[in-house]
Amino acid sequence: MNRVKRSFASQPVSRRHFLRGAGVALALPWMESMPLFAAASKKPPVRFGCLYFSNGTKPANWWAKGSGASMELGPALQPMMAHREDFTFLRGLYNKQAMLSTSPHLGRMPNMLSGATVSLDPSDIRVGTTFDQVLAQQLGGQTALPSLALGVEPNEMRLEDGLSMIYGSCVSWASATRPATKEIYPSRTFDLLVGDGSGRAVDRSILDAVLQETSSLQPRISRTDRAKLDEYLTSVRDIETRIDRASKEERIEGWRPTLEKPNMPRPANEIPQNVPDHMKLMMDLMVLAFQMDKTRIVTCMLNNDLSQMNFKFLKGVQGALHLDLTHNGHVPELEAMYLKTNQFHVQQFGYLIDRLKNIDEGGQSLLDSSMILFMSNLFDGDTHGADQMPMLLAGHGNGTLKQGRVLDYLDKGDDNRRACSLYLSLMDKMGVQLDRFGDSDKRLADL
Repeated sequence: MNRVKRSFASQPVSRRHFLRGAGVALALPWMESMPLFAAASKKPPVRFGCLYFSNGTKPANWWAKGSGASMELGPALQPMMAHREDFTFLRGLYNKQAMLSTSPHLGRMPNMLSGATVSLDPSDIRVGTTFDQVLAQQLGGQTALPSLALGVEPNEMRLEDGLSMIYGSCVSWASATRPATKEIYPSRTFDLLVGDGSGRAVDRSILDAVLQETSSLQPRISRTDRAKLDEYLTSVRDIETRIDRASKEERIEGWRPTLEKPNMPRPANEIPQNVPDHMKLMMDLMVLAFQMDKTRIVTCMLNNDLSQMNFKFLKGVQGALHLDLTHNGHVPELEAMYLKTNQFHVQQFGYLIDRLKNIDEGGQSLLDSSMILFMSNLFDGDTHGADQMPMLLAGHGNGTLKQGRVLDYLDKGDDNRRACSLYLSLMDKMGVQLDRFGDSDKRLADL
């Protein structure tokens, strides 16, 4: 297991240590026995999001040259012209185990965010914990929801080449054998963000819910701190009616989310039948989750691997499912439709970037405090090429990321172009440091 260590010099540690119980969390005061507290921060937290599109690209259409506002973009990336200063084009990153896998799809998709080996034994579904879930395990206690895994197409339980399509339905894995629960219903996602998902009855005392953990904590702290804890709990009892969601919304930190209540109506119970509407709703919910600080870690699958999504809603795309368009045998008519689907997916990324960029969080945008990865598992969808992955990285990570660049790792040697090196770097910027993750123990150069 990777050893997790904190970099106190690079990121202030939150004051929030918690007592927990029955779905509630009560923030503790400063205590000498718990010296990991730091000064309150007025800066928004860093958020991470991943937007996945399936079945790869056509390499001739996926390229970028130059930098900043003069950056040149290939045909598939034309919808990002307005955002050339907001993202970095990452060329040449790959997962070695994906490239080596004999399964052209299911061995090269579920390990995108882990770099792990995908088990090809039908009786043993096994990949590896993805780095978004490592973040959730380490940072999830700071928000109401540790993370969100969203999607548009449902999990598929059929077999493909003898392997479970659960591999192709989930990009986020909570453990080596269990994918994170993916939500495709906008209404249920909305309720997770807005409703009281704690299960705590309205008239139940927070202190009652955390009494057992309070008892276990007291022997581990000093006498002075025990007195301080008793005084604190008594004061909380007195003002409990003013606490909403057990200090989740009544925050100790200087920074506060820009929204306390949703700024969008609750979606209908049914899944939207219009694909573009469904995708935009899920991305709007990503933004809402970040803006309300309900979670800081979100993945969203625009479609499953081996997607059967029909793109007939796009002008000029008729009579073919996404899988057929991406595996087209270089038929010109189908390749033209394939390009349209790539451009459509890139448009969704542009929409998300635009939403984040236009939300002010007190002197900086929500995009400024975010890191959003846009990616697919195959560079050449037609040939199942996994020697590199299409990847764009947007957002500024609270000033830790410089955008408007092309970073080319293709000719820097296998050890210097591991996608897991990128993930180690991104985790660093979230305040979680690992000695090693997946197939890499190095940070990504020049990021």
